[in-house]
Amino acid sequence: MSGKQNPEVVIWTNRGCGACVRAKQLFERKQIDVTERRLKNTPSIQRAFALASKGAKTVPQIIINGSLVGGFDNLLLLDKSGELDVMLGLANTLPQRTAWQRFRAWAGLR
Repeated sequence: MSGKQNPEVVIWTNRGCGACVRAKQLFERKQIDVTERRLKNTPSIQRAFALASKGAKTVPQIIINGSLVGGFDNLLLLDKSGELDVMLGLANTLPQRTAWQRFRAWAGLR
């Protein structure tokens, strides 16, 4: 990413979470460093997670440059649409989509 600032990516995870592993792998494929925050049963960590994730109850919770993306499904949707690459500074604009692709995205169809 020559000349561009590296994005700040934080992933809240827990032991035994397959979606957490897959989220980290997605960023590895894009050659993006992540900070992993492990969810633990301590009050201070629980409070930090609740604040960072806006009260989410599941992991992973992904935060990019201070903006909450949400969980793994949201991450995949952003990646599929091209928005993730824009957020990470890997692309300047979104790829053009056909009217049918926009409708499918709007309707939540895969």
